[in-house]
Amino acid sequence: MSQHKPLNEQVMVITGASSGIGLCTAILASALGAEVVMVARSGELLEQLSSEINASGGSASFVAADVAERADVDKVVQEVIARHGRIDTWVNDAGVSIYGRLDDVLEADSRRLFDINFWGLVHGSLAALPHLRASGGVLINIGSEASESVLPLQGMYSASKHAVKGFTDNLRVETEQMDSSKVSIVLIQPTAVNTPYSEHAKNYLSREPRLPDPKIDPQQVAEAILEAAQQGGRDIRVGVMATLNISLSRLMPALADKLSNRLVQAQQQGRAPQHPQGTLYQSGGSGRIHGTAKH
Repeated sequence: MSQHKPLNEQVMVITGASSGIGLCTAILASALGAEVVMVARSGELLEQLSSEINASGGSASFVAADVAERADVDKVVQEVIARHGRIDTWVNDAGVSIYGRLDDVLEADSRRLFDINFWGLVHGSLAALPHLRASGGVLINIGSEASESVLPLQGMYSASKHAVKGFTDNLRVETEQMDSSKVSIVLIQPTAVNTPYSEHAKNYLSREPRLPDPKIDPQQVAEAILEAAQQGGRDIRVGVMATLNISLSRLMPALADKLSNRLVQAQQQGRAPQHPQGTLYQSGGSGRIHGTAKH
């Protein structure tokens, strides 16, 4: 397993840093001495969050950007290099979901989801890679247990995470094996996490969506990300259910299909939709690590 710089010597870029896993990772990394650059669509919110980190003794700056736009991501890289001279770890965390049957979701919405979840990650990976080669750094892509299992009512999200795994696996071989590069390319695959994820999703359902229990705390995922930033790795599953669900999908796929049908009701609350448009087309501005979903 590769050894990389300790966190207190790293410049770390985190996309999707305005809430959830990305924000939790930024706070934890800065507390451990990393120089963190926070990236998301909402500049005002990032300014507030980075100021709070700096006031608590950490080191954080920000660049407002939409990862779906390659020019925005290139701007992030240029600003980070101008400020810090290098990138040691780049974390592609930005992502959004859609709740609804695949045959109900508008194609424009599905394409926008892929622009963020897949192309945003591709943009970050390819823009950061030359600088990670120079620093012998780490590229960390956030996948999901849904990268290898079935998630009904979030089919396009699951498809995007399957694509993320395919891209990451191929980029890893081309970079680590073909080029013998010192860059580590890591895929993090969490189970359901208690973040504002469901609140930020676009919702086609007649009820407010939720993630099925059990949900893990975002700090578990943040800790896995920061360990990978120092130790490297390949596929890192976070949460017992991630390991169980992926293993079941691989070993007994027909049974996994039947069991996944139980997730249909488990992903819906008993109340009407609250914010069905979500953050697919605009920033959420919540600035929260944890979600507020109720049964």
